[in-house]
Amino acid sequence: MPELPEVETTRRGLSSWVEGQRVVGWKVRNPLLRWPVQIPEQLRDERLTALKRRGKYLLFEFPSGTLIVHLGMSGSLRLVAPDVEPGKHDHVDLCFTPNLVVRLNDPRRFGSVLWWPSEEESHRLLAHLGLEPLSREFVPEYLKKMAKSRKLAVKNFIMDSRVVVGVGNIYAAEALFLAGIRPTVPAGRVTLKGYELLVAAIKGVLAEAVEVGGTTLRDFVGSDGKPGYFQQQLNVYGRAGQACRRCSCVLKNRRVGQRATVFCPKCQRSQGFGRS
Repeated sequence: MPELPEVETTRRGLSSWVEGQRVVGWKVRNPLLRWPVQIPEQLRDERLTALKRRGKYLLFEFPSGTLIVHLGMSGSLRLVAPDVEPGKHDHVDLCFTPNLVVRLNDPRRFGSVLWWPSEEESHRLLAHLGLEPLSREFVPEYLKKMAKSRKLAVKNFIMDSRVVVGVGNIYAAEALFLAGIRPTVPAGRVTLKGYELLVAAIKGVLAEAVEVGGTTLRDFVGSDGKPGYFQQQLNVYGRAGQACRRCSCVLKNRRVGQRATVFCPKCQRSQGFGRS
């Protein structure tokens, strides 16, 4: 699934081309994605005032409202010329001046294109989202407060979008490794020092992933049609049974919240105090 870095990479790739441009039309080849596609007639001739991101959602802001776009499990947005023939899984085109088409490709059809005429944060998909991990508000004290007395594994805790958005399976595993915290430690047992290390690791790994284009897994590509390359730098995700890049210990694999979770038994402490 495209995670926060992949979505942010897409936003950056598209924004300089389409912000300020006028919508001249659209083509919906398959109206039945996760929910029925919603593009109102009033959008015609409106200019895109901004392209923003909230968690894993792309927000196309117009004077009369917002198109909320989610890429689902394997979707992508590409910028193409109007004469480029659509492929089998190219379900929605949004056409801008001058001769620009934002095309949604979604093989599994778990993505969505929804219209919202009110304040974005009041939409049911956005109303209960937690903090942005790259924001100034995302600090260790916030995580420590939210984790108070919670027995949930810390990996599942930081993947909860009601706590913090966009920290998916890949980036949670990598951040916990960098912080030296074992994924199975109850969130309430992690010390403030541990959360200081974890917040720094989350911010660092996400920022680095954005810079190199996200993580290419399965069929995700960016808005330019090119894959990201962050996966080449992964320390633990997908490397069960291999040697730890730091200490050479064999990496372990365990199910945490129904997800495969790889960690280093030597570098990641069970107590949750973080790396010394």
